[in-house]
Amino acid sequence: MMLEIDIDHHQGGFNLIADLALGQGLTALFGPSGSGKTTLINAVAGLIQPDKGRICFDGTLWSDASTGQFLPTHKRRIGYVFQEPRLFPHLSVKANLLYGQYFTPRRERRENLASVAELLGLEGLLARAPNRLSGGEKQRVAIGRALMTSPKLLLMDEPLSALDNGLKAQILPYIERIRDEAGVPILYVSHAVEEVTRLATRVVMMEAGKAIAIEGDDGGLLSLPRMEESRSGTFLAARIIGHEAEEGLTIATCAAGTLYLKYADLPVGTDIRLFIPVSDIVLATGALDGVSTLNRLGGVVKWVADIGKTVLVKVDCSGQFVEAEITQRSRYTLNLEPGKPVSVLFKAVSVEAGGVYRLTQAHPL
Repeated sequence: MMLEIDIDHHQGGFNLIADLALGQGLTALFGPSGSGKTTLINAVAGLIQPDKGRICFDGTLWSDASTGQFLPTHKRRIGYVFQEPRLFPHLSVKANLLYGQYFTPRRERRENLASVAELLGLEGLLARAPNRLSGGEKQRVAIGRALMTSPKLLLMDEPLSALDNGLKAQILPYIERIRDEAGVPILYVSHAVEEVTRLATRVVMMEAGKAIAIEGDDGGLLSLPRMEESRSGTFLAARIIGHEAEEGLTIATCAAGTLYLKYADLPVGTDIRLFIPVSDIVLATGALDGVSTLNRLGGVVKWVADIGKTVLVKVDCSGQFVEAEITQRSRYTLNLEPGKPVSVLFKAVSVEAGGVYRLTQAHPL
């Protein structure tokens, strides 16, 4: 299914301009607050009628400003997940989920209660009232209710922004499952680089109302600009090649070399992205004898930048870029300048299992 957007719409103090063709998988609308992300998703939802241009989904024209054709929201077969769960307080979890089916013709219902409850881990919550749910549980119910509409397209407008990091970590695997198993394309709004890099098949960068698409297989997702709200760190693309269960290790390979990770329960052949905090990276320029750190990647300094009282160093490791935050003293002791060869070190335990993100099903090796 293809979502085609070619619009020019005046909103607030800027013009929203988008010319996009988006296919299956999860497309993330990424950018700072006020960049036009929600305006674009609302145009797709039919909550805004663009001033110029057209929106077409799977061969069906949803909006065409030149002819005045406009398909209302309720006829677009869209599931919408908002920042807040917006559950019906007088209904149980089961009744909230079933409400999602209410306006979908029986012959068009693809989803059922049992499969959605299993997909989102809600089997044990069906009898509860919303006031007896945690924030993360409520949001999972809201996602499930949207899926129960059997949507042709799922819209998610910063669905995790109201949750703390612990609850976000609980929900992200469920969104991954929806991306991989539900068979419905997803348009996902976020300004959190960790969410986008973990989930996205492709990214639409939003800035001052302008939209630029980045496909997920060209390396662009691993170098997205970091918003102020995001945790600093590096993403590496890799593939799992083995496990040493007795030692609690997972072994992966990437362009920069072999990686040793804390054990992750994923099949051999699985493509992954892994997140390494900048504060866990150690740089070295000399011999590495007698060091317990398992991960040792060779690279060349690309640039060095002052960030307050510390220094951010970007290292090119065979085309994958790693960032390290070090002190000014370390910078001058190692004489770090662009072009200097260095070793990039980090411990296996620096990459928690929750920081290893599955991109695809396993590939034969």
